[in-house]
Amino acid sequence: MYTVEGRCKKGNSLAHFEITPQLEGVSTQSFANIDEAQNVPLVQQLFYLPFVKKVTLSQGALQVERFNILEWEEVVDQVAEQIQNYLNDGGTVVKAEAPTAKKVPVTVYAESTPNPEVMKFVVNKMLVEGIHEFKDMDEAQHSPLATALFQFPFVKEVFMDNNYLSITKYDRIEWETVVMQVREFVRDYIQEGNPVVESTAPTQAQPKQENTTPLTDTEQEIVKILEEYIKPAVASDGGNIAFDSYHTDNKTVRVLLQGACSGCPSSTITLKNGIENMLKEMLPGKVETVEALNG
Repeated sequence: MYTVEGRCKKGNSLAHFEITPQLEGVSTQSFANIDEAQNVPLVQQLFYLPFVKKVTLSQGALQVERFNILEWEEVVDQVAEQIQNYLNDGGTVVKAEAPTAKKVPVTVYAESTPNPEVMKFVVNKMLVEGIHEFKDMDEAQHSPLATALFQFPFVKEVFMDNNYLSITKYDRIEWETVVMQVREFVRDYIQEGNPVVESTAPTQAQPKQENTTPLTDTEQEIVKILEEYIKPAVASDGGNIAFDSYHTDNKTVRVLLQGACSGCPSSTITLKNGIENMLKEMLPGKVETVEALNG
């Protein structure tokens, strides 16, 4: 017997339906309409509901996005009951004849980072163009892979750049107990040809509070040094650094740390002994201090 529990946040367009036990023979997939779900009857049933906009199916859950014609609080329990009844009545989840994506050779290896809560998973192919950072499941709505990773109860944040993922865990578990499980999951997910991010997913190479005024000559010099000298080293550790602002009154540079660099115990040392010293040396008299927005 299956049990389905629905949960949602007030005002959010997404609802999460956790399925116990997990479904067998299911790979993580996203569907934007009933035609795309022609080989997945379970998902087709949901598209008969007039408020359903998009569905992401994984072994242990369904994530459903709604149109703005009602609030999830009004229907989440009924939808969970409908899914549960469909499964317990023997409804088909995925048709046996559904074509499977052609597998391509994929290798994934795990690298530790200076941040003990973050592990870097490097893939032998490009995953994304630009930087994508997801702080929780709601932010991951444009990334089927990040959505799938948040199904693991120990996953706190997901950061993607080029050919790697940096995953931040909660401190209640140690990486050595789960790293192989995550590595194999990422490998299988990519090898099956599943989508990583949607084409409409916004990149986050810069801080969210965008500066619309042109950069000054000094700011351009700072950005150039960060891009050429700092970012490659930071990326090798599974993170990113982005310029935020420069204050001429106290000659302070403010940056945003992402991925493994965010919350890293050694980030203060890196800022002071690495980035700050380099900017002081390369821009004498122009930089005195480097501060992180989230160090």
